[in-house]
Amino acid sequence: METPARLWSQHLANIARAAFWLLLVVVILLQLSGSRGLDRQRSAALGQFERERNSRVIAMIHRQEGGSLFGVPVSGSISIDDSEAVLRAIRLTPPEQPIDIILHTPGGLVLAAEQIAKALVERKGKVTVFVPHYAMSGGTLIALAADEIVMDANAVLGPVDPQIGDMPAASIVKAVEIKGPRRVSDEILILADIAQKARVQVVSFVIQVLLKHMPEKQAVQVATVLTEGRWTHDFPITVQAARVLGLKVSTEMPRTVYDLMDLYPQGGGIRPSVWYVPMRRAPAQGSVPAQPSQDPRPEGKGETAAR
Repeated sequence: METPARLWSQHLANIARAAFWLLLVVVILLQLSGSRGLDRQRSAALGQFERERNSRVIAMIHRQEGGSLFGVPVSGSISIDDSEAVLRAIRLTPPEQPIDIILHTPGGLVLAAEQIAKALVERKGKVTVFVPHYAMSGGTLIALAADEIVMDANAVLGPVDPQIGDMPAASIVKAVEIKGPRRVSDEILILADIAQKARVQVVSFVIQVLLKHMPEKQAVQVATVLTEGRWTHDFPITVQAARVLGLKVSTEMPRTVYDLMDLYPQGGGIRPSVWYVPMRRAPAQGSVPAQPSQDPRPEGKGETAAR
């Protein structure tokens, strides 16, 4: 027969296990309910901004997020998932309706950024990009497609020179030029060839984007400055520097944009990085206006092949 002490220890162990699982369930439920509440706040803020400006609002906000229940950090950047979501939002927007993009990103996959920029350049309605803090690399490429860039007085853009893996394309080419083709491996020569092609491709694309707002000579000059690799990839292009380049930049940042950014705090659970509130076409006279809805997309994971 088991002793009373042994039975009591088993009873305590069972209580501890039950308490652990109950606590785990409570934590999960709190996280889920908190996330839904935050989603509703974001949707309401986006809807309010759309009503204020009579536009389609898209928020592409990348933060350092917690990727699991245990807070494993996942860094967000522009991905194919993001471009798919943004292109869908653009497709659902009437051609003449303005589009406002709230952009907070370190950059990302060049292909995804180019897809978004191309779609914005082809828009008939006005495109405005709001940069409350920073839009680097691919984010800058998207901003270049806008008819107007609205930046916080201390916000920055960045160069759009291509990166091959974790190395600047311009630096790869320069290294081969300094050492000479005969003194580097075949692998480096192939990498330099890819880097040079990437540079040509990106500068050509940026020129095409800028031709929407600038004469050809100026577009070539600005595209060269932004893509040739004269700065490090994290070089901050301030409001004043952007204006010197000839970009149309305003600092009249609406308060609503700052309020929306407060709903994307740093860290603390998985959050979508691209949001938009689809607005249906104007209803017929006398009908009830359609209510905005939300279609969140999952946060993009960082591709490092080219930024």
